[in-house]
Amino acid sequence: MSATPTAPALVSVNDAVIRPTRDEALKAVRTLLAWAGDNPDRPGLVDTPKRVVDAYGEWFGGYDADVAQELSRTFEDVQGYDDMVLLRDIEVESHCEHHMAPFIGKAYVAYIPREKVVGISKLARVVEIFSRRLQTQETLTQLIAEAIESNLQPAGVAIMIDAEHQCMTTRGVHHRHVSTITTRFTGAFKTDVALKDRFLALAKG
Repeated sequence: MSATPTAPALVSVNDAVIRPTRDEALKAVRTLLAWAGDNPDRPGLVDTPKRVVDAYGEWFGGYDADVAQELSRTFEDVQGYDDMVLLRDIEVESHCEHHMAPFIGKAYVAYIPREKVVGISKLARVVEIFSRRLQTQETLTQLIAEAIESNLQPAGVAIMIDAEHQCMTTRGVHHRHVSTITTRFTGAFKTDVALKDRFLALAKG
């Protein structure tokens, strides 16, 4: 009896993932369509593999982006400013690593500069880069904080993400309008309760 053909596996070399070819990805989508019980060759689905692969390229484009580069251009003339810099309502569109289902919400990012600041669009870009990868919301929150902490060396970082998970709303328990809130505080935000409370109040203000 012949062996059942298997899809090509990802191979890691020094923690670098060797990606399958685009053609292999297209074939994988066709396999999923057939597994779901439909005909990949019918008119409505014949171009679906291409569309899905293109969408994945956009949804998971964060793997090809360099966060350190985004935060490398800083400004040292802060005119003595030493208070909070806060961005509210940054769009979060990500996918959980457990079901590859979307979770969508808002991120609130703050830091207290020491000697340098970064363009505010770069902070939003950091959220976008990490969001376009597979991870849990807890990991996403941690990664954003660590990137700002390590690249800017601020006096403190505060991150809050408030998101709804479709792995909970469209499958499983089917509970809608339930949001998950995760936070991460470092430096002054972790040690100064009043500062932390001010961040939370401003974030939700």
